Amino acid sequence: MPWTLLFLAGLLEIGWAVGLKYTEGFSRLWPTTLTVAAMVGSVVLLGLAVKQIPLGTAYAVWTGIGAVGTAVFGILLFGDAATPARLACLALVACGIIGLKLVG
Repeated sequence: MPWTLLFLAGLLEIGWAVGLKYTEGFSRLWPTTLTVAAMVGSVVLLGLAVKQIPLGTAYAVWTGIGAVGTAVFGILLFGDAATPARLACLALVACGIIGLKLVG
């Protein structure tokens, strides 16, 4: 269960990071409301997950999920560069997340 909570926390981190783009500097009410809700939910779920997962592992996985997911959404939604080198680096981060799960 703690790994599920951590995964959901990571998904919410992606949601709030992408949501920042839509808030337009926190000037739009609903995107801002949803973004802040995702921020709170992400941190709450992370807090619950670290009750049973070592803090360093949980934080690294949480930020890794957020970083990879946000980069992928940046490519898909906002036309961010998808160079082979960038994709390879994202794959390395994903491998690190998987490795931490396997040994944690």
